[in-house]
Amino acid sequence: MTLDEFDAALAAAGGPAIVDFWAPWCKPCEAIEPILAALPLPVVRVNLDDSPDVGGRFGVLSLPTVLLVEEGEAKAEVLGAQPRERFEVAFAAWL
Repeated sequence: MTLDEFDAALAAAGGPAIVDFWAPWCKPCEAIEPILAALPLPVVRVNLDDSPDVGGRFGVLSLPTVLLVEEGEAKAEVLGAQPRERFEVAFAAWL
């Protein structure tokens, strides 16, 4: 995903969106995918191996990294594989 494709995906979300930075080799990333899909916000998944520029924009250093992005800015962050409740608390203002 290029930066332009990422920006288009955020625009298509039409408001706040969850951005899930993941990689195919990352087992914790796989574990949280159904948790994120169950939250009532659009999810933009970014394969960090294929899209390092997108990760660089947000300073992503580890996986999984999950951001709540609104108007192009990260408003909340959850690092690592966490239970659903952790995501709900971090993103409560947008749920």
